[in-house]
Amino acid sequence: MHLLAAATPVDAITFVIASAIVLLSALGVVLARNPIHSALMLVLTLFGVAVLFVAQQANFLAAVQVIVYAGAIVVLFLFVIMLLGVDRTESIAVEPLRAQRPLVAIVVLVGMAEFALLSRSNHWVTGQPAASGSVRAVTQGNPPASDVTVLARSIFTRYLLPFEATSILLVIAVVGAVTLARKSERRPTEEEVTK
Repeated sequence: MHLLAAATPVDAITFVIASAIVLLSALGVVLARNPIHSALMLVLTLFGVAVLFVAQQANFLAAVQVIVYAGAIVVLFLFVIMLLGVDRTESIAVEPLRAQRPLVAIVVLVGMAEFALLSRSNHWVTGQPAASGSVRAVTQGNPPASDVTVLARSIFTRYLLPFEATSILLVIAVVGAVTLARKSERRPTEEEVTK
């Protein structure tokens, strides 16, 4: 609350509006009955988060948020929804996996136990401060570089092999999804033609 009071009026209004959009559209993701509407609400949520990144002057993260998540991931969600036909009604009484509900109950209990153990700890794990060193260490005495420069230098030198392996994996996944979604074109038999 103290940070919001110290912000300029424009920043405070931007924060309040973007936060309201994120919260309302996140509720829409969960409460929407149509899966397509739910995916579109997810896009709105991701755009609201991108606005919050811009307000924090994290422009690169905002661009990645819009391009990668809102652009690519949600498109994949929509593709899977259409591929699986989730919008069709199913019988809830038929349960193909009998052990599914007990396994879900066990996973929920384990998750709650982990949360309880972590919340008792005084120190949350915050991750490694910098995987590739600070901006000054990477630029080696040159004027300080932007975080985009440091990220690009890390990806295209030290982490080039995992980066390229990830791109190959994504291409294989797209080819597999297109192959599964494509309908087989079979030619009609003579009996079907004569009828």
